[in-house]
Amino acid sequence: MSAWRRLRVKLRSVPGFLVSIRPTQRHTSPYGRLTLCRSLSTGSHLRNEFFKDLEAQLAAFRKKAADALPGSSWSPLQINPNLPPERADIVIVGGGVVGWSIAYWLKQKEMVRGGVRVVVVEKDPTYSQASTVLSAGGIRQQFSLLENIHLSLASADFMRNINEHLGLLNEDPVDLQFNQSGYLFLANEEVAHIMEENYSTQRYAGAKVSLLSPTQLKQKFPWVNTDGVVLASYGLENEGWFDPWTLLNAFRRKAISMGVIQCYGEVTDFKCTTNVLRTSSGDTVDLKRIGSVKVQMPNSLEYQPVECAIVVNAAGAFSGKLTEMLGIGSGPKDSIAGIPLPVEPRKRYVYVVHCPDGPGLDTPFLIDYSGVYFRREGLGGNYIAGVSPEEAEEPDTSNLEVDHQFFEERVWPGLAHRVPAFEKLKVTSAWAGFYDYNTFDQNGIIGIHPLINNMYLATGFSGHGLQHSPAVGRAVAELILDGNFKTIDLSNFSFRRILTQEPMLEKNIV
Repeated sequence: MSAWRRLRVKLRSVPGFLVSIRPTQRHTSPYGRLTLCRSLSTGSHLRNEFFKDLEAQLAAFRKKAADALPGSSWSPLQINPNLPPERADIVIVGGGVVGWSIAYWLKQKEMVRGGVRVVVVEKDPTYSQASTVLSAGGIRQQFSLLENIHLSLASADFMRNINEHLGLLNEDPVDLQFNQSGYLFLANEEVAHIMEENYSTQRYAGAKVSLLSPTQLKQKFPWVNTDGVVLASYGLENEGWFDPWTLLNAFRRKAISMGVIQCYGEVTDFKCTTNVLRTSSGDTVDLKRIGSVKVQMPNSLEYQPVECAIVVNAAGAFSGKLTEMLGIGSGPKDSIAGIPLPVEPRKRYVYVVHCPDGPGLDTPFLIDYSGVYFRREGLGGNYIAGVSPEEAEEPDTSNLEVDHQFFEERVWPGLAHRVPAFEKLKVTSAWAGFYDYNTFDQNGIIGIHPLINNMYLATGFSGHGLQHSPAVGRAVAELILDGNFKTIDLSNFSFRRILTQEPMLEKNIV
C-alpha cells in the first residue's frame, strides 16, 4: 500500500498528467443531460467554462422564478410597447399640426419639468389622410376678422424664428422653405367694397397690405389678364407658403423631446361621470366629465383605457364624430344637448400643373374672385392650383380620390382666363385632402364645450388651421394652464356663439 501511495505522489508531480483515474460520471439535471468529466480533464480551463455556463443557466432560472412571484411585473402575455400609458394629465386627440402645437406649448408653459403629462393620439400612423400634409401650405394676413389677422401675424413671426422655438440640439436647423412671395387677391365690381373694408381692418391690425388698381396690377405683374378686375390686394410681407410636413414634424419632434408621449391609435369610446342639472325653466341638463378615453390600437383588437383630467379635441375633420360619442347633438332639437359640433370633412382637390411659359419667380399666391387659386411650386414652371366647389357640388368624402374632370370644367377655364399662358399647361399630378369645415361660420371653435367640462375644442378652422397652428396652440395652452387667453383674445371663437346663433363670419375664405 505504501508503494502505491509513493507512485501516486510521483504521478501528481508530473505536469499535465491525469489527476484521477476514476471512471467518468454522468448526471441528469433539469437543464438536460450533463456529462461531468471528473477524471479525464487535462486542466482547469474546461471545468471553469462548464461551471460558468451552468451558473448562467441557474441565474436565468432564478430570475424567471422570481419574476413569477406575486407582486412582480412579469406577465405571461407580451406587452405591446406602443400602448399609451394608463394615466395622463392631458390627452390630445389628433396628431395633426394643431394637436402637436398644443402639446408643444403645454410643455413650454409647464412650471416644472415633467409637471404635465401629455399624450397625443393620432389614428393615421402614415399621415396619408392628414389634412396638414395635404394642404396647399399657404399663410396670409388678408382676413376680414381681427382674430384671424392676429393669429396670422403671430404665426408668421413664429415661423420666421422657428429655430428659436423648435430647434433641437445637435440636429439640423428646421427649414420650412418659407417663400414670402405674398398673397394677391383680385376683386370685381361686386366685391371691391368688401376688399376695401378688409384692407382697413388689416392695416389697423398691423398687417402690411397694399391696394392696387388694375393699371398698377398690370405694371407689377404683366402676366395677369386684368379683365373684370376692379381692385387688387397684395400682401407685402409675412405672406406666402411653406412646407406643411416640415412644420408638423418640427412640432412633433420638439414636443417629444420635451416629454410628450406619442401614440398611434383611435379613440373609440369615453368613460364619463354625469351630473344632472335643472335649469330655471325646469329643464334638465346632463353635465359630463370625461374620466378616461379608450384608445384602440391600429389593425388590432388591443386597446388601452387612459385615465386623464383633460381631453383636447383636435381631431380636425373628424372632431364632430368624437363629440357624437359623448351624446352631443343627440338630445332634443330645442336643447343644448341637441346642438351638434358643426364640423365635418369637406374634400378639396389640389392639382399640380406644368407650364414652361408661366409666371416667374415673383409669382404670389393668387386668389381670383371666381375662387380659382394658384401658386408656384418649386422651380421649372411648376404650379399648384384648385378651387373650392359650390355647396351643391361638394364631392364624396368617403375616399380621397381625385376628380380630374373637375379640373377640366372648373379650374382650368379660370386659370387660363386670368393667366393666358396657362392655356398650354399640363396636369402632372394631383391629390385630395380634407378641410375641417365649420358649417356654422367657417371659423375655428376654441374652448371648453359647455356640456363636457373637461373637453377643450380646437377645430373647425375651415382651411386655415395649418397657418394659424402656432398661435392657436399657444392660445389653447393658455386656456388650459392659465384659465384664460393671455396673448390673443379668442373668446369670440368659443362654442357659445353656436348656442346663441351669432356667427363670426369670415369673408376671405379660400
